[in-house]
Amino acid sequence: MAQRQCLLYNQGLIPYTVAWEQQRSLLSQRINDPTLDDVLLLMEHPPVYTLGQGASLDFLKFNPTEADLEVHRIERGGEVTYHCPGQLVGYPILNLRYYQQDLHWYLRQLEAVLIEVLAVYGLKGDRETGMTGVWLEGRKVAAIGIKVSRWITMHGFALNVDPDLSGFKRIVPCGIADKPVGSLAQFIPNITVDQVRPIVIAKFAEVFQVRYHNSDRFNPV
Repeated sequence: MAQRQCLLYNQGLIPYTVAWEQQRSLLSQRINDPTLDDVLLLMEHPPVYTLGQGASLDFLKFNPTEADLEVHRIERGGEVTYHCPGQLVGYPILNLRYYQQDLHWYLRQLEAVLIEVLAVYGLKGDRETGMTGVWLEGRKVAAIGIKVSRWITMHGFALNVDPDLSGFKRIVPCGIADKPVGSLAQFIPNITVDQVRPIVIAKFAEVFQVRYHNSDRFNPV
């Protein structure tokens, strides 16, 4: 498979609604013109809860109409999850017609990226049969939820590097009650998102066979 060109937007702390609009804009452009380059958005979010389009409110341990934090129901699959600083979030906007038109393949590739990242630190990331995401010694350290329109992807993955995990106590993360959420910091003290970013960027390029051209800021036009 020939290398695809991929725009890299390596961003900082971005409000969830801003990132959501970025993705929608990029997706719309690529639906209108499928020849446009792929994109990888990387960022962190202020505290926010998101629910997949079919997610059950039963997995919230609070009333979302009275919540003191942001709550959004979005287009991706999956149940409720939590984003906060210390978690590296990636949103690939890829045209799967240039890869494989297979959503299971795409999910496994995203998992492979994160498993390869963990391997750099000598950690063995695991898959769980019938589930999506990556686990470390039974703790879920990476969540994945996607939306695909005309074979173009949006939403993506969230890797817990060194977040405050207490926000997950207010939900049943991804609808999984019997497996705890974890972070890389529990295995590698003092690790930071800034240390992990370049490794995620490199492993994403390896797994998906893309070549980056960087952009210093987001410009949807």
